[in-house]
Amino acid sequence: MKKHIYIYSPSGAVRDKAAFKRGIQRLQAQGHEVEVDEAALASQQRFAGDDATRLAAIHRAADSGADVALISRGGYGLTRLLPDIRYKKISKAIHKGLQFVGMSDFTAFQTAVLAKTGAITWAGPALGEGFGMEGTPDEIMEACFDDMLCGQGEGTGWRQLRQSSSEDTKAIAGNSDPIRDSDSFFIKDAVLWGGNLTVLTALLGTPYFPDIKGGILFLEDVAEHPYRIERMLTQLLYAGVLKRQKAIVLGQFTDFKLTPHDRGFKLATVVQWLRQRIATPVLTNLPYGHVQTKVLLPVGAKTDLSVDSRDALLVWGHL
Repeated sequence: MKKHIYIYSPSGAVRDKAAFKRGIQRLQAQGHEVEVDEAALASQQRFAGDDATRLAAIHRAADSGADVALISRGGYGLTRLLPDIRYKKISKAIHKGLQFVGMSDFTAFQTAVLAKTGAITWAGPALGEGFGMEGTPDEIMEACFDDMLCGQGEGTGWRQLRQSSSEDTKAIAGNSDPIRDSDSFFIKDAVLWGGNLTVLTALLGTPYFPDIKGGILFLEDVAEHPYRIERMLTQLLYAGVLKRQKAIVLGQFTDFKLTPHDRGFKLATVVQWLRQRIATPVLTNLPYGHVQTKVLLPVGAKTDLSVDSRDALLVWGHL
């Protein structure tokens, strides 16, 4: 099904022009109409243009009449823009059918939109790292993107890790202890929200941090050592955010490097530490983050969560 996809750059400057071009070509090859914002390749310092340029790009995306507004890349820069975003315009565009899609730094936009309007956006790929990669884009990511385009996506299932290993702790938030077969539960109609842990934590205490009680909070990050991940989780814990949720779902935490000084301190240690401090279930291994294989998640949607031992299933079929 042919869709109108609008490409814009609200955060970091596009440095990999080849990936940008490949992403557009692949979307076009799938039959989509791809419209590129006039400032998509702008550059000032590390940003995709100055603040006014990137802000205007967001509002042009909202006015584009497209089916999807897809960011070119993440990076940094959206937190600068939050006070000046026209949230009523964004909400109106979403209610007319525009799907805002992105990840990483885009968490700032998604969190603010949820806090200010309650509207649903999608955590998913960016153009460059999702569709513009060298080689063949990930099949699961593409299938989830297609399902979102067609309104057919109903949920996602995955299997949690039984126990950690040296390989697991380099890449993903593994569980340090075996998950018991009796660990089964069902959560109904909980707001799904979250995204990048660093960006989300940086918004705590601001008007752009949503007051979600009884939600399902999903988290991921990249190039953050486990002790930094724990430090951010501690901030959310002490602020009462984690205890107010019905479930914490940890995605992929990648591209960090352990050192001899850690002496066994790793992601599994962090997960175990967190589980000892809250009664809220902490799930692991959600296929989402700075990895090729990622699902798309509706930020702000009421979602059901079913857990049967290691098997987990998020369902938003009512969308």
